[in-house]
Amino acid sequence: MKIIFATGNKGKLREAAEVLGPDYEIVSPASLGITEDIPETGSTLQENSLQKAQYLFERTGLPCFADDTGLEVDALGGAPGIYSARYAGPGHDHNANMAKLLAELAKLDDRGAFPPDPLRRDAPTGMVSRRARFKTVVTLILADGQPRFFEGTCEGSIATEKRGSGGFGYDPVFLPDAYPGRTLAEVSEEEKNAVSHRGRAVRAMADWLKNR
Repeated sequence: MKIIFATGNKGKLREAAEVLGPDYEIVSPASLGITEDIPETGSTLQENSLQKAQYLFERTGLPCFADDTGLEVDALGGAPGIYSARYAGPGHDHNANMAKLLAELAKLDDRGAFPPDPLRRDAPTGMVSRRARFKTVVTLILADGQPRFFEGTCEGSIATEKRGSGGFGYDPVFLPDAYPGRTLAEVSEEEKNAVSHRGRAVRAMADWLKNR
């Protein structure tokens, strides 16, 4: 079954293909000649995910799915949230986004604006809580045109510096609870897919597809 994934990110395409397996041919919008930016003007992850999936379905009539992901950092009041990809500006610059995130947390450490998290025994006295989570919402639209939603969450914390060469996005600064001491950029793709927010959401979608 051919299905369009609303992304141009090769890492995301590869992850989705691994999770869905050989029964599905995952293609990008660009491979079908859709090269314009897909609108993301919603105020929630679900609204953005739905908007992107509907955009592709209206233009192709083909089965498609889209995801929207946000990184929520407790000490930053849930930011960057839906603005995660554009946190440092409109250019979707991963390195700039991570640099801004680390800088914002460092400012809070210096000010001592928050008490340390008692559950994080490795946190130095006066260090702001670095608890965080990734959340993903996937919207799937098949031939009937009806949207279906699948969600995934990955709990963890933010490292004090970038580590690792794998993954993409904020992976080099995100320490998943499932792999203590390692960032998502330091684990294998198989390990990441087993616990990641997007992997969980896409697996839920794959299970629904197989059992429908």
